[in-house]
Amino acid sequence: MPGLTSAAGVVGLLSEPEPELQVFALKVLNEQIDSLWTEVANSVGDIEALYEDPSFPERELAALVAAKVYYNLQEYNESMIFALGAGKLFDIDHEGEFEDTIISKCVDTYIALSGTIPANNTNQPPSQLTTAFSSNANGASSISAGLASPTTPFSQSILPSKSLLSRQDSTTTFDPSQQVAGNANLPGALPASVASQASVQKQLYAIIDELFERCFQGGSYRQVIGIAVEARRLDILRRVIIRASEDEKKQRKGEDGEFIRGQELMEYVLEICMNVVQERGLRNELLQVVLDLLNDIPSPDYFSIAKCIVYLNEHTMASDMLVQLVNKGDAKSTAVAYQIAFDLYDNSTQDFLKKVRGDLPKAPEPAPAATTDDQDPMQEEPPEPRESDQLLKELDDSAGVPASSLEGNQDKKEVELSPEAQKAFDSIRTILSGTKTIELDLEFLFRSNRADMAVLNKIRDSVEARNSIYHTAVTLATAFMHAGTTNDSFFRQNLEWLGKAVNWSKFTATAALGVIHRGNLGQGQKLLEPYLPKDQIAGANPSSAYSQGGSLYALGLIYANHETFALDLIREHFKKATEEVVQHGGALGLGVAGMATGDESIYEDLKSVLWTDSALNGEAVGIAMGLIMLGTGDIRALEYMIQYAHDTQHEKIVRGLALGMALIMYGRQEGADELVNGLLDDPDPILRYGGIQTLALAYCGTGSNKAVRKLLHVAVSDVSDDVRRIAVMSLGFILFRKPSSVPRMVELLSESYNPHVRYGAAMALGISCAGTGLDEAIDLLEPMIKDPTDFVRQGALISLSMIMIQQNEAMNPKVGTIRKTLMKAISDRHEDAMTKFGSAIALGIIDAGGRNCTISLQTQTGNLNMSGIVGMVVFTQYWYWFPLTHFLSLSFAPTAIVGLDQDLEVPSFKFHSATRPSLFDYPPEQETKQEDAPKKVETAVLSTTAQAKRRAQRKEKQQRRESMDIDQTPTTPKTVNLDDKMETDESPPKAEEGQESEKPDGGKKEGDAQPETAKKRMEREKVGYQLENMSRVLPPQRKFISFPDGRYQPVKKPTGGVILLTDSTPSEPKSLMELKAKKTVKPAAAPVTLQDRVSEALGQQEAAERDAQGAAEAAGVLTAVDEDGEGGEEAEVPQEFDYFTDEEGGNEG
Repeated sequence: MPGLTSAAGVVGLLSEPEPELQVFALKVLNEQIDSLWTEVANSVGDIEALYEDPSFPERELAALVAAKVYYNLQEYNESMIFALGAGKLFDIDHEGEFEDTIISKCVDTYIALSGTIPANNTNQPPSQLTTAFSSNANGASSISAGLASPTTPFSQSILPSKSLLSRQDSTTTFDPSQQVAGNANLPGALPASVASQASVQKQLYAIIDELFERCFQGGSYRQVIGIAVEARRLDILRRVIIRASEDEKKQRKGEDGEFIRGQELMEYVLEICMNVVQERGLRNELLQVVLDLLNDIPSPDYFSIAKCIVYLNEHTMASDMLVQLVNKGDAKSTAVAYQIAFDLYDNSTQDFLKKVRGDLPKAPEPAPAATTDDQDPMQEEPPEPRESDQLLKELDDSAGVPASSLEGNQDKKEVELSPEAQKAFDSIRTILSGTKTIELDLEFLFRSNRADMAVLNKIRDSVEARNSIYHTAVTLATAFMHAGTTNDSFFRQNLEWLGKAVNWSKFTATAALGVIHRGNLGQGQKLLEPYLPKDQIAGANPSSAYSQGGSLYALGLIYANHETFALDLIREHFKKATEEVVQHGGALGLGVAGMATGDESIYEDLKSVLWTDSALNGEAVGIAMGLIMLGTGDIRALEYMIQYAHDTQHEKIVRGLALGMALIMYGRQEGADELVNGLLDDPDPILRYGGIQTLALAYCGTGSNKAVRKLLHVAVSDVSDDVRRIAVMSLGFILFRKPSSVPRMVELLSESYNPHVRYGAAMALGISCAGTGLDEAIDLLEPMIKDPTDFVRQGALISLSMIMIQQNEAMNPKVGTIRKTLMKAISDRHEDAMTKFGSAIALGIIDAGGRNCTISLQTQTGNLNMSGIVGMVVFTQYWYWFPLTHFLSLSFAPTAIVGLDQDLEVPSFKFHSATRPSLFDYPPEQETKQEDAPKKVETAVLSTTAQAKRRAQRKEKQQRRESMDIDQTPTTPKTVNLDDKMETDESPPKAEEGQESEKPDGGKKEGDAQPETAKKRMEREKVGYQLENMSRVLPPQRKFISFPDGRYQPVKKPTGGVILLTDSTPSEPKSLMELKAKKTVKPAAAPVTLQDRVSEALGQQEAAERDAQGAAEAAGVLTAVDEDGEGGEEAEVPQEFDYFTDEEGGNEG
């Protein structure tokens, strides 16, 4: 039929009484509606009437025409309703804009309708938080009302455009919170017709099912998974994964082999759960579905199961899985069990690991029951010796005690244990206690230490040590640069400089030993023995309270997140302490060592000290309470801390409690909304500051749009500069898994008129982009180095070092310029103290752990790094209190691959890196320029003098020729040569000077063209090289690592850290690597009891001198300089001034 130019005649047929004419008109309009819809729009009511007439034979055709008219009118909701009424006439297989738009609208409506189904509330907090805040309408529901979906919509970007600050929520997707009666006119609500008509919903589900079937036939399973996750349809999710496995079996037609399609989809669901789903309850439900499906597979992916178990906090399932693997008896299953144990330690809390250790079966102990009576005295001694071997035994015993008292099912397994199984379970307990991982990390950092002492000497010489802030800066740089390496030689070699530490500088210097010796479980307590608080002995000089408090803090850092005897030792000293400084250090040490243990008794001890209402120790106690209860969401603890924060008058205590409350809500997401809203509505800016920290820790790493919007709103609206600063800074914690999105978000904020906002933007970039070398972040930070405000420059320097950590010229050409900028800032006499402080810290961070550590807020397997996040959050509080800077060491993660065989020994073998050696090599060490000695001024030579010399030489030559007849010929060349040298006697220095002047110029040219020479060198290098076991492997390098060695193969894809290896030829002899760090530990000749410690209290310094002379001298400097000594030292300075004043007075007289 030729195209119509007008629809007037055809539209007129719709009013005819004969159905045949009406059907004819509808068919014509359906074919040419795209060109005639403007005329048909006025008669759409007649078409709707035909659809609603039950006697009309072509109701579906009328619905399809009406749908197309409304589509052209851009009324998509109405168009979708009529398209659903069209039934089979609406063909989803037909490709066209109309069909695609309606299908998209159907999917959105399906998701919204599924969201109206009541969700399972089992994962929600059981009780409401009773706070001291005034009740208002801004509850958690009002915060979540702005969310379009519990997940980020797949059709939208994770982050909005640059106009985010002035952007209103204009999302057109449906909001499940609006799907109630009376909300039909609200944005995001369903049309009333869809919500009320069952027939329309039935047709909608039919369309969706047909769409799913088409996806199944085309193998597009992931699209169905995405719709199922957004719609919260767990039954659909289960159906998709099972259908994928069945389809794969049909395609193989019964062939044997591993079916990987279902496992790939489950890995995809896991990735969605961790990176896309923003609601904790939905995430847990999805993980439970995946966990059930994984357990149904004959040969499941145990590593994926372990990841689900950690997120779901199912310690019983973890122990059952380990038992199942060990009971298989083969070497590979045991290696997998060991690898899972290492992964559990990296990703779990101390409380979780303790429960898993307790659930593991133990060997029967009928015979040891009689011997334990004889060994009772020895069992009381292990807390005192502090030796590594006894420490391990104590850990196993402490892990076994709760296991025997848990349930009777332990006894059933005890009988069945074989010696091999018992050995495996003992090894798993050792791994879960963290001892093995800490020992291997310490070994790697010790043997691979590449710290540049020239940088530290430059920092020390560039600042005045008598200034407390400068002394602290050098101390912190030293601690970071040698973190975990056990190399404290800088302190030993600079005793005079160390002796200038007074008061809190001494506290920080002593605590720095904990950073340097972190993980030194064998010698940790022995090293700090001279500094620890001791009972007062008559005639003995009391040591400085600042060194005592710093030693308790250091002890906690050495045993950070590792519940051992150290926790009890620190707690004992903390309860005995009467001085506030010692209590301060003890509280910080307790918090670090007992992190996430949830120990109620320690919490009560801290609370009793908080009651004294001391500002000095109250801040540390508040932080420690949060660290002990980290992530527990304890309602009772929160109520007490909120009440006390409102009652006390000390700002330091309020600040510590605010941070403590934030730590308690770590990872709680929606469960923290009520506390966040209450804190943000408080008139006290310190509590609002804590509310922002709570929001950051509750949603850390989730990329939550809701949290980001809240932070940006506070960043530009709060009246307090401190609150605005932390709001911008917290963006880094929310988005650190998507670092490339942060520069675009803070670009406008980095140019704010408010320096606090600029500082927050700088730190947000450093936190989120740490270790990435991201060019966009560096481009924003480089102008901030020249900011007119000193603390903004400080933040920019620190952030640059965090981003550039472990970067070299090949990875980022700007790293050399940034290092020079840091050195220039520290040596510039006209630079402000705060900027110099930041520069010193930055130089320590960029070479952290002997250039073998990176800053990581997530683990090797992609989970949240709890200790790293906590360390970074507390580190940002250095703004108020410098000693908290040491917490950054908790974020340092060694970058190594350490292969272990099935005996948990370190074999000597090589693995392959498919890159050029220089691509991931260490950066070059700092070149120390030796000051040139003053040169002698050259004597000016007149032209007449030179002519006279040449004339005299010619006369002398002529006389020699006349006096010699035979020897003229041979002697002439010699005399000529000599004469030439004599003649140019003045020129050799010039030539040397020319050579010397050429060398620096050449050096400059090489320095200027260093990236070019590096590129040329890389081109000449051969691609691919071998690396020894326990070598430095950077995160970007891991994807190039392979194991061509035929003997040792990893049990899983290498992700860095500890990797278990299977030995293909276990019967052949193997060569093991020598553990150097272990070799340096000097075991005691006999166990040290409590009586021995008391009797040797006066001779500890002599013993320390015999073991390590430098360490003892450093200990003497820090402990001997008490307040009286400090007064004496300060008295010498006025004597010098008095002398000069008298001299000046005498001269004036």
